[in-house]
Amino acid sequence: MDAVRVALLREVLAGTEWLGATRHFAGALRGSVVSHGGGLLLAGTAAHEPWHLAAHLVDEAAWSGTPELAPTLVRHAARTTDPAHLAVGLGRLAAARRGETLLVVTPDGPGDALLEGVHDARRAGATVLALGAGRDPGERELAAMAHETLTVPDGAELDLDTVQHLVSAAAGENALPAQRGRRRFRDRLARLADQLTAPPPSRW
Repeated sequence: MDAVRVALLREVLAGTEWLGATRHFAGALRGSVVSHGGGLLLAGTAAHEPWHLAAHLVDEAAWSGTPELAPTLVRHAARTTDPAHLAVGLGRLAAARRGETLLVVTPDGPGDALLEGVHDARRAGATVLALGAGRDPGERELAAMAHETLTVPDGAELDLDTVQHLVSAAAGENALPAQRGRRRFRDRLARLADQLTAPPPSRW
């Protein structure tokens, strides 16, 4: 989802809880990785690994000049023969250390192996953030271990995939302090999208 589509989506969501909720969660994510100098681990479930979110965070890290946002994707079925960036298995969670951040995305039940890994990471001092649908009892256990949570329940205006787009975009946009005089290109693009979709001014 590009900057224009994100801007249009935010306009549609104006007045709902989602803009504030996703920006707050993104701020917690950004604040954790930047303050500790990086070390972002991203994990999903055995059935749904967050490839898309990983790609967006890599893009946001590059566009915003915040390399700390680029995650290490932790996979359930990683093999030693996979490329290096795809060969990180759940054992990495047990090796997590203080100062690292673990973002867990659970569109379905986290499963015992993931919960055990999150517990190990939390006990070692890593900051844990959980983004999920809240449908599975295991997600309540995950939420209890997390320092920050964002749940997308059934019947919400958005689905979990869209919320991930908003979170990743907000994490990148908020990464840099406001610049004087010259706006970042993506900020100008978002402003242009707002102007193009605004109703014409009244003549009366």
